[in-house]
Amino acid sequence: MITIIDCGMGNLRSVAKAFEHIGKKTIITSDRKKILKSSLVVLPGVGSFTAAMTNLKKLNLTETVKNIITVGKPFLGLCLGLQILFEKSEEGNCLGLGIFHGKVRKFSYKRNLKIPHMGWNNIKLQITNYPSTLMSHDRTGKLQIFKDIPDNSFFYFVHSYYVEPKDKKIIATTTNYGINFASSVFYKNIFATQFHPEKSQKNGLKLLKNYVDYTGN
Repeated sequence: MITIIDCGMGNLRSVAKAFEHIGKKTIITSDRKKILKSSLVVLPGVGSFTAAMTNLKKLNLTETVKNIITVGKPFLGLCLGLQILFEKSEEGNCLGLGIFHGKVRKFSYKRNLKIPHMGWNNIKLQITNYPSTLMSHDRTGKLQIFKDIPDNSFFYFVHSYYVEPKDKKIIATTTNYGINFASSVFYKNIFATQFHPEKSQKNGLKLLKNYVDYTGN
């Protein structure tokens, strides 16, 4: 069962509908036992990093998410679901889950950027060489998750902050918005995106299907 974690940060129905479009049923829940029984866990979210972490703590789900990742269960983080995997955010100096080393930084107004970064932007595929599984990459080094998705394809973004991983090898794609930033990361059982696949039409649905197929769900 594919489970979408409800931590009170919205966007849940659109994520569920995206999975329905590719023929997959989901449940939306904050019930710890149901989450732990899942075969694939999705953590979406829009809004505040601080609010997301506060809600996870109130629901007693911080250790649940860490446990899911530690035992190797497929985990898909979307937008805030990517950011909270890191150590801390510049937003209120809030601590994250610390799964990955690195910070969440805010786009600089000094670059004359409109913040939030909202709308369509392209992603640049990166060749990662981190040991994960033999099936994770094809012969060219491209992640199987991006099968049949051309380089520089467009996806939908809505965010004011971006992740800055210390280990650049986990970066699956980059995107330019004043600076080049990590727009998705991949490591072992974790795939997380700053963009919104559920709002990215054909490319987003293809990406979700690829990930579901890759994880055997």
